[in-house]
Amino acid sequence: MSDPRSDEFDPTTRDQREIGREMVDDSTGLGSVMAHAYRGEIDRVGTWRQRLDQTTTWAVTVLAAIVTWAFSSSENPHYILLVGVVVVTVFLGIEARRYRDYDLFRSRIRLLQENLFANALDPSQGVESHDWRVELSQDYRKPTLKVSFAEALANRLKRVYLALLGVLLVAWIFRISAFAPRQDWLTTAGIARIPGSAVVGGIVLFYVILLSIAFWPRERQAKGEFHEGDPKEWKETDR
Repeated sequence: MSDPRSDEFDPTTRDQREIGREMVDDSTGLGSVMAHAYRGEIDRVGTWRQRLDQTTTWAVTVLAAIVTWAFSSSENPHYILLVGVVVVTVFLGIEARRYRDYDLFRSRIRLLQENLFANALDPSQGVESHDWRVELSQDYRKPTLKVSFAEALANRLKRVYLALLGVLLVAWIFRISAFAPRQDWLTTAGIARIPGSAVVGGIVLFYVILLSIAFWPRERQAKGEFHEGDPKEWKETDR
């Protein structure tokens, strides 16, 4: 038997979805609860932001150590830079996974900012989503990741890792060309029994895949990121 009280509650009605209006005039029970929830979500976002930064810091540290060692002596093998590419790619995967968790909590914050706090500051604009309370309630009941792994990879590539992997690529090209002037660079690129042409082909294919992941057109699911361009287009592209 259903609870009769639940039949009287419709979160999509004007007075329920625009609860932010009441926060300006008086302190409501829900408003107080949401304020505490907001502080908790802010703390979670800060924690996951630190985890993202820690992963980036380790990737930069490893990159600097490998590049320094690779160029410290002409006797050091060039493929150590390719090992660096593999290691930094591993960090990319770790950071993409962490980014998905980070976006989960950030999306909740944006939902509150758009529909509760923004409406409290300027009720004339209304709310962004009429069923924002239902959406937030469902997310608290059954938390789900909002961003695909491919989108997370693309985000971290464009923000950080394309630059890091680009540095390693340039360093490797310089290492097999400038440090071996007496040999053809394609011959120098060989690793043990693997011919240089195969190594170069594999690297080219790897970087083409990275660029495809980073710039492949897709509908953005992540919420709350800064946009570049005309501010009038932000509302249309943000979800």
